Amino acid sequence: MATVSSHVLDSVSGSSADGIRCQLFQLSGENERRLLFDVNADREGRIAETVEINASNRASEFELVFHGSDYFAGQGLAVDSIVNNVVIRFVMDEDRRYHLPVMLSPHSYSTWWSE
Repeated sequence: MATVSSHVLDSVSGSSADGIRCQLFQLSGENERRLLFDVNADREGRIAETVEINASNRASEFELVFHGSDYFAGQGLAVDSIVNNVVIRFVMDEDRRYHLPVMLSPHSYSTWWSE
């Protein structure tokens, strides 16, 4: 089993993005997406979910989606932004930890990868 984790930080308030919705999809074929998890971050803006890596999905492309516009609307911050979601596409080819932190604002984001 691999672990997909993130720590989402709200750069507007300078705090963790408590409750932000995060989804992981496995991509295959043309426009085929299989939902692997759909969770909300904890009070510290963190998620950590396990994903089974086997011969059928080894080296598949995955898509981690952070629902930023919904999060900021829930914070009472209605802004005119063209950035609705942050989408990170990556591959997982073995059972290890994939930690993808995100710093998020209504108009920008930054992400990186660590183990």
